[in-house]
Amino acid sequence: MTATTLTESGRTDGAGRPGGRPGPGAPGGSGGSAGPGLPAARSGPAAVLTEVLAVAGRRLRRLSRAPGRAIGVVLNPLVSLVLLGYLFRDAITLPAGGEYTEYVFAGGAVQVGLACVGPTAVSIAMDLRGGLVDRFRSLPISRSAVPFGYTLADLLVGLAGLAVTAGAGLALGWRSHTGLLSTLAGFGIVALFLYAMLWLGVLLAMTLRSVETISVVAPFIVVVLPFLSSAFLAPQSMPGAVRPVAEWNPVSAVIASCRDLWGNPATTGGGFPGEHPLVVVALTLSVLFATCVVVSLRRFRTAGS
Repeated sequence: MTATTLTESGRTDGAGRPGGRPGPGAPGGSGGSAGPGLPAARSGPAAVLTEVLAVAGRRLRRLSRAPGRAIGVVLNPLVSLVLLGYLFRDAITLPAGGEYTEYVFAGGAVQVGLACVGPTAVSIAMDLRGGLVDRFRSLPISRSAVPFGYTLADLLVGLAGLAVTAGAGLALGWRSHTGLLSTLAGFGIVALFLYAMLWLGVLLAMTLRSVETISVVAPFIVVVLPFLSSAFLAPQSMPGAVRPVAEWNPVSAVIASCRDLWGNPATTGGGFPGEHPLVVVALTLSVLFATCVVVSLRRFRTAGS
């Protein structure tokens, strides 16, 4: 990183002032440019990558002291797999046939990504409220390093949750019936979806900024959205008013792509999204990711000012 080191509290040590307060010549101070006591931020991909890794390491250390946030990522998917995929597997019949345990696994895997939205949004909102963003601004680091560092750390937590969910799915009877590359490609799509959801969490935090409001919105994302998709039920078996919503829900396209790559039971029909799920996934995730990143970085640069 630079000569100034990032500590657990977001303060500086070494060349920086205690308490994260910039000196007169430091960025965010009265001088507006780096003075002799605080070096200017180095530019270049290598410097930015180092800063991102430093922020991610700080975030992971904080998560290690509060494991409850990581547990919440896998709790809902595991409940869905056990309650629906195991206990109700003989009570739910798929229109196109097949084992319901294998059908529901893709929904549980995608639910890991949806479950990551809330913890990321709440953490950033709490740091905004606690003034951590202002302390980051006193450091000679790239502004984009902070949200990218957060999402990188939460991506690792989400991937660990996905591994736990995959292990539970295997224990309950899920299997992939395609080759290794297709199986890995399916999990790769879930990982891309997970990372896009993390940036949705960043956008929620930068837009709402209220922990209480985010705590109300997050359960809707992780619980309601899967049930308005093909995660647990085939759209053909849903009421007529809900069926188009489930068929065109981008979550359904992600799930359908995974089922195709894993050779698991899939839904039939659904128009363009059902026939070309990979195309829908590529378009929707690209637009969502680009929008969330651009808007979030713009809001982050002005946060607290």
